Amino acid sequence: MERPTQLTTEQVMFFDTDCGGVVHNIAYLRFIESNRTYLVETMGMGLRQMAADHIFPVLVRTEIDYKRPAGLGDKLQVEGWLESVERARFLVAFRITRPVDCQLIIECRQVLAVVQMPVGRPMRMPADWVEKYGSLAPQTR
Repeated sequence: MERPTQLTTEQVMFFDTDCGGVVHNIAYLRFIESNRTYLVETMGMGLRQMAADHIFPVLVRTEIDYKRPAGLGDKLQVEGWLESVERARFLVAFRITRPVDCQLIIECRQVLAVVQMPVGRPMRMPADWVEKYGSLAPQTR
């Protein structure tokens, strides 16, 4: 099975920066959140279906390495991919780059669980995910 990937583009706006015009750390997480939402949708868990079923991927852990700053007006490329699927969690990874100068801005890895709401009960991964992606070896880029 081919590893699910997602590529998105973000432009740094005023509200993404601090008073020095440098991207604030929370803005990177929002860029990643958008990419991850699209990535999970390609895996079969779209927003409307999540809302209808009350089953959601929930962030458990984020590791992020800030390599260099991005600034106001920069166009950034966010690349996300599924690293692995386990019984009760899945792992995704991201890179944000600035294509104009090929600079790596951040690297990130996240762990998510699938939770039934509103009770907040953790669930096993969807059976088709385990079947399709359970044999993926962790991969970095």
